[in-house]
Amino acid sequence: MEGRIIKGIAGFYYVYIPSKGLWECKAKGIFRKEGIKPLVGDRVKLDPVDTKEKEGNITGILARSNELIRPAAANIDQAVTVFSVKSPQPNLNLLDRFLIMLQQKKIPCILVFNKCDLAAPSERKELEAVYANSGCRVLFLSALKNQGMEELQALLRDKTSIVAGPSGVGKSSIINLLQSHISMETGKISEKIERGKHTTRHSQLIPLSDSAFIMDTPGFSSLAVFDLKKEELEGYYPEFEDYREECRFLGCSHTHEPDCGVKRALEQEKISRIRYENYTQIYEELKNIRKY
Repeated sequence: MEGRIIKGIAGFYYVYIPSKGLWECKAKGIFRKEGIKPLVGDRVKLDPVDTKEKEGNITGILARSNELIRPAAANIDQAVTVFSVKSPQPNLNLLDRFLIMLQQKKIPCILVFNKCDLAAPSERKELEAVYANSGCRVLFLSALKNQGMEELQALLRDKTSIVAGPSGVGKSSIINLLQSHISMETGKISEKIERGKHTTRHSQLIPLSDSAFIMDTPGFSSLAVFDLKKEELEGYYPEFEDYREECRFLGCSHTHEPDCGVKRALEQEKISRIRYENYTQIYEELKNIRKY
């Protein structure tokens, strides 16, 4: 049989098999010998041990499309990055770090601004302008008033999505609204996990259907930009692309050089000043990393 690991704790893995429900499994010893650890999101092969109790052994892990270290997860199709329009005010420098990390992992991002009911139309327009050319799909919604959820639900269909963002922005409210449409079978899955022998606050996939899953990411709120050279940073700002060739110097950093196409576009308001300032701050951090 084949299924999807939706939670792992204390050496037990809960594997969701469409039409067969949730199975509690252990991984075969061969994985330990080979230094392979099953991850939440893995598509796996399993052999039944007790059909009545739905217990089995994981015998194989299918090829992963990607892998995250924090949170530890595999086969993520997209990220839903949630910030609030206000209360709290969005930390856009932190948001840019999220977007850079996701681009490094080649994970597409849906950028959700929650609590739009608290914002004036002008505030929404300002945020739309900042991220209009960032390469992200940008959504505005209000979990409190259940506004804008239909568009998000459509984007989650047939996808495995992680939900990330700082605390206080309404991630839990959004996830709860999404779960209100799950099937009874999925409801039983959640119940089985919660009453199981092994429960804790670990990341887990929540099935929305046989082919759609979401994952909350506890503690996934502050990020440094790792394994990135300062010269590579500009590649993570798609809005710079059209203006790089206008720079006088090859390898222009777009920070201090004269006759810079990116800085000229900035002055002409073709590039967001907020995004540019975030770029220069992160660039300086990368520049000052000591090399050992």
